[in-house]
Amino acid sequence: MGRIRNLAALPYAYLQTLYSGLVSARLIESSPLVVCQALTLRESGRGQEILLSVRSDVRGWELPGGRVESGEQPFEALAREMREETGLDVEVGRHVGDYVRTGFRPHIARVYVCQVRSGKERPSSETLEIRWFPVGDLPRELLPWYHQPIADGLSESLDSKQRFEHQGMDAIWSALKIDLRMRWHER
Repeated sequence: MGRIRNLAALPYAYLQTLYSGLVSARLIESSPLVVCQALTLRESGRGQEILLSVRSDVRGWELPGGRVESGEQPFEALAREMREETGLDVEVGRHVGDYVRTGFRPHIARVYVCQVRSGKERPSSETLEIRWFPVGDLPRELLPWYHQPIADGLSESLDSKQRFEHQGMDAIWSALKIDLRMRWHER
């Protein structure tokens, strides 16, 4: 029953994503979308781990975070989004970089290294699942545009990066395959 429900939700989810990525971003929004994302790290018995989440719209593991609201500083937005989406209060640290993405759903992703200060991990209406992964064993379902920010954040370099990425058909196709695989295997 879960698979049928997950697959039945696809037309609505994909139409909503299509509208957001192609129409809203170009015709309605007056300024570029800015999102902040957390590369949250911890040490465990398995070594260094990274916190990843799965959103409710397009399924796939990603760095948690969200939109910067009007009047907010990026680090304030990230702390708020982490609290809302994961239940965790984080200390926002080093700025890893800005990832300027063109193509489907143009936006700027600001990525920061974060440490958990307090709280208990819990999913939310936006975040279906939260899990820690060893940095050397990231999930196969990690959305493709997160590989570079994670590599940059784990590197020895303390310099903030600015990278330009085009999200064309290859990225969309990869995300669709991941989304379908995750929906198929959901309980």
